[in-house]
Amino acid sequence: MPKLPKILTRDKISCSRIFHVETLQLEFSNGEHRTYERLLGGTQGSVLVVPMLDDDTVLLVREYAAGSHDYQLGLPKGRMEAEDDDPLQAADRELREEIGYGARDLQILDTLTIAPAYIQHHTHIVLARDLFPDKQPGDEPEPIEVVPWRLSDWPALMAQPDLTEARSIAALYMTRDFVQ
Repeated sequence: MPKLPKILTRDKISCSRIFHVETLQLEFSNGEHRTYERLLGGTQGSVLVVPMLDDDTVLLVREYAAGSHDYQLGLPKGRMEAEDDDPLQAADRELREEIGYGARDLQILDTLTIAPAYIQHHTHIVLARDLFPDKQPGDEPEPIEVVPWRLSDWPALMAQPDLTEARSIAALYMTRDFVQ
């Protein structure tokens, strides 16, 4: 494993309600100096939940995505909000708020990053099984459409033009391999 570069300075250059941008002055083990910029997400990370209604039916959501300014088909997700927020607790909360179900069986399948060269953030992929109805109020500006989909209809799911988020696609592949 290469030796990590030494961080000489860290400076916040911009902040919003959710994100912070910082520059890092780095010194690499070979003496090279570079300036990097990175986007800091929440320090707790986030969860992306794969709710399985039964062994073949996943509950997807279709909701507005500001980054692409369209509606996207994907999986329920959300930030881990508190310092002591556990990924399984956060996953259960997001399920109840977004699709109106709780889960008796929650299991972390993996933890992913997105663009780790530029973004300091991790997402816990959580499989949710043994679902039961339990709608809780959330912070969404409009009702989220819940879309049941059979994993056995995999080719049609992967062909959906509004299923483009890499984390959701990766989590669906993990789940398909895990439950088969």
